[in-house]
Amino acid sequence: MLKRGKENSVATPLDGVDVLLADLDGIVYTGANAIPYAVESINAASETARVGYITNNASRTDVSVAKHLSELGLHVEATDVVTSPQAAVRLLASEVAPGGLVLVVGGEGLVVELQKAGFRITRSANDAPEAVIQGFAPEVGWAQLAEAAFALAVDDSGNGIPWIATNTDWTIPVARGIAPGNGTLVSAVHAAVGRLPLVAGKPEVAIFEEAAARFAARNALVVGDRLDTDILGANRAGMASALVLTGVDKAKQVLAANADSRPRFLLDDLRQLHEPYPEIVLSKDGAEATVNGARVRLRGDDIEIVKSSAGGIDLLRAACALIWASGRAIYGLNVPERLYR
Repeated sequence: MLKRGKENSVATPLDGVDVLLADLDGIVYTGANAIPYAVESINAASETARVGYITNNASRTDVSVAKHLSELGLHVEATDVVTSPQAAVRLLASEVAPGGLVLVVGGEGLVVELQKAGFRITRSANDAPEAVIQGFAPEVGWAQLAEAAFALAVDDSGNGIPWIATNTDWTIPVARGIAPGNGTLVSAVHAAVGRLPLVAGKPEVAIFEEAAARFAARNALVVGDRLDTDILGANRAGMASALVLTGVDKAKQVLAANADSRPRFLLDDLRQLHEPYPEIVLSKDGAEATVNGARVRLRGDDIEIVKSSAGGIDLLRAACALIWASGRAIYGLNVPERLYR
């Protein structure tokens, strides 16, 4: 929140929120392990708001996701989990009649949702499928991508069968680091066929609309670690958003965020969901931004750190507000390395 005038604190990011929609990879866990403070912070949030989980990860079922989250200490049922395969299958149903034959690139999470919806499944383009649906799974390799490409080839009139992608995340955080995501696999097929798929998951609004309907959300807060999926999607869906710096995107990316991908809240970790969120005060001329004890100034093309607070997150909040309010692209500014390291 921007304010010109006297600095003060407002309520926590959870104030007035009836549904908290949390991403999984990079927010709740990395690989099999919980991210520090995530479990206790989400359990505390569940005392005042409904908690749902919204994920682009297509490799697992809602049941397996709920089991994993429960093992980490969260109170979760399968119906609390909204997955990109669920959104993709709904999108598929608008393209292919019930019982249609669908070529699947992906794993159990996608197969189970297709079976629930009554679609028949093949892994071979030789079976003349009526559509291709593609999602991430660790076992996806060249052979599956090639079958998708064969099935998606267009005829002499330029016509081809529908192609649905669960999501197009370029990367995915795992225990060992950042790995290629479904977007890289979709891109490989695109390079072969010269077509683009319909996309069901974040940042498209379908998955957010499904979550809002399922949880009867009136004032939802989306918590994610990626600007290009979680935050952009929440903004498109008209939902408040919080970027947490425990996953893919860090300070450097958020400083450069475009207007469509800027979060309402910026958090170090999920504990800050429960802490008063300071207002950001801009000077009347828009040349300075202050957050608590942190102050930054725009002088010419230079971003200058005037005063630092004990908490680095306030300095980043102030710098983001200043750069975003300036309307200038970050590549035209000289940004101190301290701000993004």
